[in-house]
Amino acid sequence: MIVTIGLAALGALAVAGIGGVLTDVGPWYRGLRKPSWQPPDWLFGPAWTVILGMAAGAFVLAWNGAPDWAAQQWVLLLFAANAVFHILWSPLFFRWRRPDWALAEVGFLWLSVLALVVGLAPYSSTASWLVAPYLAWVTFAAWLNFTIVRLNRPFGA
Repeated sequence: MIVTIGLAALGALAVAGIGGVLTDVGPWYRGLRKPSWQPPDWLFGPAWTVILGMAAGAFVLAWNGAPDWAAQQWVLLLFAANAVFHILWSPLFFRWRRPDWALAEVGFLWLSVLALVVGLAPYSSTASWLVAPYLAWVTFAAWLNFTIVRLNRPFGA
């Protein structure tokens, strides 16, 4: 159990850390037109910290609730796919300055979080509920991403 908690914490820290490194809130981002309802920039770090912490807890619960090695592998696959899509969004938006590409990618991120909500439920309903706020936040972030694209297009011209 301690090893599982440690690995889940390291995984969450890695996803958060890589995402943070790939997020450049510099002059380009500050120059974008954004909707009045966008939260302040300082809120995103704490929000992602809480969400990824809850996801780490969900991993531990689902892993421990999985009845066999095959089910544990499924839990690991769901989280690994989500990590890839989670990490990919930041360089698309911030490094390559392509909010339009990030908007296309956020659909895959959203589906990966939905897969977590649905896929963890058989092993732990609590785990499934722990990732539900992640789904809500990504839904909000996708709407924000869409609005930024709409307010600032075209990109990559």
